[in-house]
Amino acid sequence: MSTGKGPGQTSADAHAFIDALPAMAWCALPDGGLDFVNQRFREYTGLSADQLVGSQWKSAVHRDDIQQLETWWHDLGKSPEAGTTEARFRRFDGEYRWFQIAASAVRDDQGKLVRCCGINTDIHDLKCSEQKVRENEADLRTITDAIRQSIVVLAPDGTTLYANRVALDHTGLTPGEVNEQGFFARAFHPDDVDRVRDERRNGLVKGEPFELEMRSLFKDGKYRWQLIQYNSLRDEHGQILRWYATATDIDDRKNTEEHLRNENLVLREEIDRSSMFEEIVGSCKPMRQVLKQVEKVAPSDSTVLILGETGTGKELIARALHRRSKRANRAFVRVNCAAIPQSLIASELFGHEKGAFTGALQRRVGRFEAADGGTLFLDEIGDLPMETQIALLRVLQEREFERVGSNQPIAVDVRLIAATNRDLPAAVAAGTFRQDLFYRLNVFPIAVPRLRERAEDIPLLVEYFVARFAKGTSKNIRQISKDTLEILRTYSWPGNIRELQNVVERAVILCETDTFVVDESWLKRESEHSPGAQEGLSALADREVEMIEAALAESHGRISGPSGAAAKLGIPRQTLESKIRRLRIDKYGQKRPNSK
Repeated sequence: MSTGKGPGQTSADAHAFIDALPAMAWCALPDGGLDFVNQRFREYTGLSADQLVGSQWKSAVHRDDIQQLETWWHDLGKSPEAGTTEARFRRFDGEYRWFQIAASAVRDDQGKLVRCCGINTDIHDLKCSEQKVRENEADLRTITDAIRQSIVVLAPDGTTLYANRVALDHTGLTPGEVNEQGFFARAFHPDDVDRVRDERRNGLVKGEPFELEMRSLFKDGKYRWQLIQYNSLRDEHGQILRWYATATDIDDRKNTEEHLRNENLVLREEIDRSSMFEEIVGSCKPMRQVLKQVEKVAPSDSTVLILGETGTGKELIARALHRRSKRANRAFVRVNCAAIPQSLIASELFGHEKGAFTGALQRRVGRFEAADGGTLFLDEIGDLPMETQIALLRVLQEREFERVGSNQPIAVDVRLIAATNRDLPAAVAAGTFRQDLFYRLNVFPIAVPRLRERAEDIPLLVEYFVARFAKGTSKNIRQISKDTLEILRTYSWPGNIRELQNVVERAVILCETDTFVVDESWLKRESEHSPGAQEGLSALADREVEMIEAALAESHGRISGPSGAAAKLGIPRQTLESKIRRLRIDKYGQKRPNSK
């Protein structure tokens, strides 16, 4: 700013304007002496203009502030920019109050300093409040450092000012890092950052106590759930001076809640899914041998591999192992490896993080975590893809795994029971099943006999199923036809107990008397190994392939959904996925090499 007027030349109009200002205004010469003070300045100090001009202004300033004020004045004359400082001025009643002094230099056309003009603003109440806060915080830091809980102090806008010793120790951060701009991204789980930032901003704006739940990163590299509670400190006018945030570890509680949710989910799935039968029925020698093995291995945590054809009751044996184990009061989680698409089996077993793949809209806990402390039953384990076999081997060896999309290991305590109807040694020889995984699974093998190998148990099983289904249909069936019993006893039962259950259920539904009978035509008497039977099976397989390929073509390769192939065929999506893999069907229309 420049002016053509020389030193001491201020206009009457300017004086009148400055006098009218409600703030303390003044003008000073280059030597630092005042040449003009306005009316508000004179009224505040109780001094006349003659008592303030020149260097006499020092009598109105606290003696401890004079030197720094003169230094500031000297520096202001050298700078082209406006400046501010703070000093205490004596009021007419003798009380000193803090003022903020804002001034700018006035220069002539040659850039020579002509004078400086400034305004003093009363900031005494604010300074006193800040001083009290600083004094309180000094005491508070001593106290909070002794408290075994994370405590963080924030400015009214949410800027972090201070974190106590426990907070720094837990996070491994330095005081400087806590105050940095990127603190949020460094301290909290990436999935929580945006949510917490928005909720925190809204809470600070409202000004009322609030709380948030988030995962904080600890110095060991692991995230733990924390409950952060915010409370404000206000001055006598109700203005917020500080926010105090305290953190309480709720990781165990959150994990317990999550496990309960998962166990409830598994329970609902088990309730919705009809079990094959409720208890083991049979007294033949092969079954007595199986039950003896169950009794011996159940109390241990050894991995059990259950072998047997489809429908022999492998899951029933697995449940018996669980009920007789020390984990009986925890979850029994079942996974049918053949019913889950190979692209999703890893996510199903180990869970995934939000955004791990297309469609992963939120974090999901896998079956291993759901079974923590209990038993995980992997049915049809021979259908696991090779990459999932590797991950499963790691869990068995190291008792930990990683969710899909994460590199954070999760420790797990699970008793594993596996089952298969496949010849695993042959799969190992063919290179479709890992040999090291087979050895890990084959710790204690239990072979479940085929139904045709335990024919003496068929009357007991028939009696059990008849009673069960008669009760469900409110029918009074008192006896079983001897001819029917002989037919059932001599049949080869390629579908084992599951086929027997289905036949009995159908017969009970159709039964119109108190005697249970089965239509002999329902049972295929021809040997499954005869040429005629093999041709029949081949024809059925080809017809099934044609139907599936037609449905896939009509749905343009889409399997699930209302317009998918599974809906068109009237079968579950998982069943269709399994058939597509077993029959080697290309879901986009490429027929098998041997298809007609």
